[in-house]
This record gives sequence, structure tokens and C-alpha cells, in this order.
Amino acid sequence: MIGLTTKIAGLNRVGQATARKLEKLDIQTVRDLLLYFPFRYDDFSEQVKIADLVLGSRVNVTGEIELINNKKSPRARMNITEALISDGSDFLRVVWFNQPFLSKTLKVGDRISLAGKIEEDFQGKVMKAPVYEKAGSQTLHTDGLVPNYHLTANLTQKQLRFLIGQVINLAKLVPDWLPKQIRKEYGLIDLTEAIKKIHFPNNQKDIELARERIGFDELFLIQLQAQMIRAKIKAGQTRPINFLEQETKDFVNSLPWQLTDDQRRSAWEILQAINKDKPMTRLLEGDVGSGKTIVAVLAMLNTALNHLQSALMVPTEILAKQHFESLGKLFGGMKIKMALLTRSHRYLNNLEQKISKPKIIEAIKSGAVDIIIGTHALIQEDVEFQDLSFVVIDEQHRFGVEQRQALMKKTKEHFVPHLLSMTATPIPRSLALAMYDDLDISIIKQMPKDRQKIITKIVKSSARQQAYADISKQVAEGRQAFVVCPLIDESDQLGAKSVKEEYDRLKKTVWPDLRIGMIHGKLKSEEKAQIMEDFNQGKIDVLVATAVVEVGIDVPNATVMMIENAERFGLAQLHQYRGRVGRSQYQSFCFLMTNEADETENQRLQAMLTYDSGFDLAKADLKFRGPGEVYGKLQKGFPQLRVASLYDFVLMKQAKDAATKILTIDPDLKESSELKEKIGEIEDKVRLE
Repeated sequence: MIGLTTKIAGLNRVGQATARKLEKLDIQTVRDLLLYFPFRYDDFSEQVKIADLVLGSRVNVTGEIELINNKKSPRARMNITEALISDGSDFLRVVWFNQPFLSKTLKVGDRISLAGKIEEDFQGKVMKAPVYEKAGSQTLHTDGLVPNYHLTANLTQKQLRFLIGQVINLAKLVPDWLPKQIRKEYGLIDLTEAIKKIHFPNNQKDIELARERIGFDELFLIQLQAQMIRAKIKAGQTRPINFLEQETKDFVNSLPWQLTDDQRRSAWEILQAINKDKPMTRLLEGDVGSGKTIVAVLAMLNTALNHLQSALMVPTEILAKQHFESLGKLFGGMKIKMALLTRSHRYLNNLEQKISKPKIIEAIKSGAVDIIIGTHALIQEDVEFQDLSFVVIDEQHRFGVEQRQALMKKTKEHFVPHLLSMTATPIPRSLALAMYDDLDISIIKQMPKDRQKIITKIVKSSARQQAYADISKQVAEGRQAFVVCPLIDESDQLGAKSVKEEYDRLKKTVWPDLRIGMIHGKLKSEEKAQIMEDFNQGKIDVLVATAVVEVGIDVPNATVMMIENAERFGLAQLHQYRGRVGRSQYQSFCFLMTNEADETENQRLQAMLTYDSGFDLAKADLKFRGPGEVYGKLQKGFPQLRVASLYDFVLMKQAKDAATKILTIDPDLKESSELKEKIGEIEDKVRLE
């Protein structure tokens, strides 16, 4: 009997290999599969006659196979399957790569349904590597509104749709924890219906209703947790951190650069707020490279000089190590003791000698260190602090509300530490207030004075060689470059560049004389750290990378950021990548590499040329995506929001109001047992991570 807790390996056509791939997506049970939602849809609801096909369009074509055969391509070393399809209006050539079995699966005379992009080569119009199904059967993949899911290597959309189709009727077993009165008041469909409609919608209205319900759930949970935390914080006390004016001035004067007015103002707001016995909760927003960290450092300095502890939690080990090194240099000869604690790094004061985990935990617990820098390792149960009074969460959107809460609980007795969350993700003030209404807000918009504007270019295939020549010129002048790819491993289905494939190609054919490096998330922490260290020291000329370099990487000598398949990234993410260069006095460049012919897509990328500010780009992204847009690019930066739009202010306000009403009537959720259980599930998950 299959139920919600049935392991994924227990389903039809799921072997151990497929189960392992699904586990990489955090899909381990039937419940996980049902709650793994699509991020966009292909609209194949209208069949197009072959005679009416338009270049660049993604369409559904149904026709009869007139010819089909395999041939070898000696140059590309691949097997090519070609077919000729007719629907009575005209013929269409179809090509598949490295799938020789298709000539046995599909026969002349078979009627098939195809979905894909219409391209053109020297023989005319062609559909390359389309999805296919035999016509007449249930068409999950080529007809209607077809869901698309985020995948991992060697897992296909077809596999995922087939598996979800197997269990979709079990959606009725998923508990609907949202109180009935809220569903009724805001006109939301029940959860069973929402799950069915979001996976297999009949029309656009189904998608809107499903996304509204599931999006509301996500925003409601965030609001509920934030308001519960705020209530606890307001009821608590903290240790005031006295502002030491002369010591702070001496430190600022010792810096090798001048603070901007925005940095000074934000720092003063924070220093005033932490000098009170009621805990500060503040969000510090600043564009990429605007200098948020030094503002936090001023508060950590004052905390240490008051003989109290502060913690800085960041999302990656690379960033944690980088902060540890840079803060060590800034504090120079000052008697401030620091610790670095991540899964693979444990150091005190410097990187000269790694120490054991028990020793570093004892140093933190005993108060022998003033500033503790780390990743999720800081919220492990065995980590205790002596006097944690100030907490900084860098790139706070990478951590959920509950993870911030877990670190805030690392205090003695009834004291609550001051909290500073920092983000480079541009959030309009109205959105920030709605999302994080438990936080005050400080904003840094000014950039350091010595920064030059980054020259950004959209580079089509025809201009690729010139881009390579520009990078060669930069390296010849002593500079370095990044090449970012969307994938780690090659994928025939996605048609996007992979780090491994691109690394080999660049090293062998483009820059055989340069020092090429490669970094991605599958490497061990020690390997990633060594590669970044080599790049920092100029031992690597060009670093081919994935999203691991999106946040916090600071290599002033790097002056070129080349982003492959730029059309696959959201504007905010492209802006983050661009922010990895332009960190010195040297002129820097950002090349957006794209083969996309779609006019809307070109306009979207054009915004990167028009705007330098992340705040302006956020507004442009909203313009192209639109409220409730389901065909837009993946929203990057708020992992807990898999469905909700960050710019759906109406839904956000409704979720906020609903959370307030529930907690006003029932602050301990005694009357809402299923909702209380849901909150408990989230907190339990965090404790296990």
C-alpha cells in the first residue's frame, strides 16, 4: 500500500540509481514528490501546423513519421537519429542526439506528438532534441500546459512528470494545516486541489489558483514565525553594548579607505540601537560591493571591546574563511580574538594551525574568543557561547527564519542578542517591511569612490571570439577572469553549458597557454578552499565556475565576468555575478553570453546594460516578470519561496494580516493544532540540518 511516507524507491520504475538522483533534490518520500513544485510551464495547448511554424517559437506539432534512420557523426563523435514528420500541410525534419534506440521505438507510420523549439540550419527548418510521445495516448509532456521542474544530473523532466502522475491522487492525504476560516476569508482553494492543479493544470486559471494558495502558505508561515519571534524578542532583555567613541574613531582612521556617508549613517544607526537593553533586530541592505561588512565590523568591534561575544554566520565555507582572513587584517595588532568554525575549517586567530573541534567549542564556550565566524556549523547543538550579545547574518536570504532563530537562542539565561541581518539582494522598502516586519531597516546605496562602472555587453555567438580575445588581453595585462556556467555536468536535455565541459574546451582549444581552474559545488570543501586561495594569489588566470562564486567572493584583481547561457539566470543573480568584478581601480567587464533569439529575453538582458543599481534592476525584473508571472526566470535568493512571488504585495499583505489575526486570538496556537504541528515540523527540520 503506497502512502505519503512510502520511500521513493518503492514506486514503479524507480530503481536505486533514480532514487539517489531524486534524493539530491530532497525527494525521499511520496510526500516530498507531491510537494516538489514546477517553476514554469511550457504552453503547448495550441497545436501548430507545420506549414505555419515560426523560427524561434516553442510549439507542439503532431504528425506521422515518413522516414526515420540513424547515422554516425564522425566529427562530433555522436549518433544522430533523423526523422521526417508530415501533418498534411508540410514536412518537418526532426533530429535527436545519442539516442539510437529511437529508430526501434518509433516506426514509419507512427503518429507522434512533438514539443520543442523551431530552428533553422542549411537544410531548412528543424526541431532539435524535441520531447516526443505517441499520439492517442495520454500526453503529459507535449500537449497543454506542461510543467517544468528543477533537475539534477541524468534526471529528465519526463521521469519526474511520470512519477508525479503515478502518485498525484494521493494529494488528498496531505493534511491541510491552514485554518478553514483563513481559507474562506481569502478565497483560497484547499491544499489537495492546489497540489493537483499546480502539477497538471488544465488552463491558466488552474495555475493562478494553485500558486495563490501555495504562495499564500509560504508567505503566511514566514509571517507567522517572524511575528512569533518578534513577540519573544520584545519580551526579552539584552546586554547593552556601550559605544566606545575614541576606539571606534581610531579604528576608522586606520582603515585604508574612507567610509561613505551611507556607511557612516548605517553604522551610527546600529551603534545607537545596540546601546539599549531591548534587543535590536535590523536589516542592512546594500548593493553588491557597497561595503556592508565594514558596517557590521564596527558593531562587532564595540561588542568585543565591551568584553562580549559576537557571531557572524555566512552561507558558504569560502565566504566564512574570506571574512576570517579580512577581519584579521583589519584588526591588526588589536587584542581581539577570533574563531573560524565550519564543517571543515576550525581555526583560532589565524590560519596557521587547524585545531580540534572540542578545543574550538571549548574556546567559544569559555569566552576565550570575541568574534566567531562560521556557517550553519554555528547552530549545531554542541556549540555554546559564553556571552553571545551580537549576531550578524550575512546574505540573510540564504537562511530561513528558523535558522536565524536557532542562532539567536545560543545565549545564556533570558538574554537575547542584538541581530543584524545583511543582504545584497535588492528589496524595495515596502517589500522588506512586508517580508521582515520584525526588522528595522538601514540601506547603503553609495558605492566606494574608487570604483569604475563595469562595462557590460550582451555577446551573441558571432562575437564569441572577440570576447575571448578581450579576456586574453586582460590576462596579458596581469588581470584575471571568471567564466560562469549554469551546470556542473553536461546535459543533452537542457542544452546549457557545463563547468566540466567548458573547462576542458577552454583549456584545450581556447587558452592552452593560460592557467585555467575549475570550481563547483561537488568538490570537497578543502578543494574549493585551495582553488579560491590559488585564484586569490594569482596562480589561476581564468576560473570556470558555477553559482559557488555568486556571493561574497572578493578578488580585486579579477576584471572580467563571462556568464554563459545568461538567459537562464534572473537579473538579480546576473547582478550578483557582475559584482564579483569591479572591486579595484582597474576597468572591469561583464560579458552576457547568449544564443537566445527571443525578443523579450533580449530586452530583459538589455536591462543589465541600462542599470548599474540592483534596486533599479529589481524594478526592471518586476516589469518583465509581472505579478503572478509563471513563465519567468527562476527567482534566486529566497529558497523558502518556491512558489510565492516576492513582488505580489497583495498576497503578502493578506498573509501578514492573517498571521496577525491568528496570533491575536490564539498566540500559542492552542486552537490550531495542525498549524502548530506544521510550525513544529519546520523547527525540527532545522535542528536536524
